Amino acid sequence: MRPLSDRDALIAEIEIETAETAPLTGRRKLSARLLAALRKVPREAFIPEADIAHAYVNTPLPIGHGQTISQPFVVAIMTELLDLEPDHSVLEIGTGSGYQAAILAELARQVWSVEVVPDLAETARAALAKAGYGNVEIRCGDGALGWPEHAPYDAIIVTAATPLLPPALLAQLKPGGRLIAPVGAAYQTQTLTLVEKSALSAIAQRAIMGVAFVPLVSGCERA
Repeated sequence: MRPLSDRDALIAEIEIETAETAPLTGRRKLSARLLAALRKVPREAFIPEADIAHAYVNTPLPIGHGQTISQPFVVAIMTELLDLEPDHSVLEIGTGSGYQAAILAELARQVWSVEVVPDLAETARAALAKAGYGNVEIRCGDGALGWPEHAPYDAIIVTAATPLLPPALLAQLKPGGRLIAPVGAAYQTQTLTLVEKSALSAIAQRAIMGVAFVPLVSGCERA
């Protein structure tokens, strides 16, 4: 039997953690499509060179400007809970390194991503292009305002902590769509929250589990 690669070992760890958190998430296994995306997307392509050796460790890593690339398990379970289909359009709030966008791009038709820090937006845009993801568009702006020009979205993922769900994002979610976000105070444990909008646009929220994210920043920083 061949030894596990670092990526294989990480995916095995994510699968174990998925099973262990099933009472909270309702998902004992990740979908085959998501597992394929995790195996395909090179996480090292979205990490600063100084941390390349830790690319397949199940932990968040710094990417500069006070931001992080999320823990792989958290990327996986947030994506899983969106129930993405190949024809879906997804809005991501907080591009960061671009890794989450690449995972989404493997599963959906189009990803629209908003990043508040210009340098991160440019770095992520370059990394995604180099990796061949032509179905991701990035803009620098206030994530709380979403990207109304391309709404409504089948799914919305927020990768930074917000004390309240931004009304603009709820408005841009398509009836029948799902939104996932860490809700709570900055620099504390937040609650990963799943929002479902009914066909009649009624909003239902469900608390999933505790998480820790950097805060959602408003405005476009000149960093």
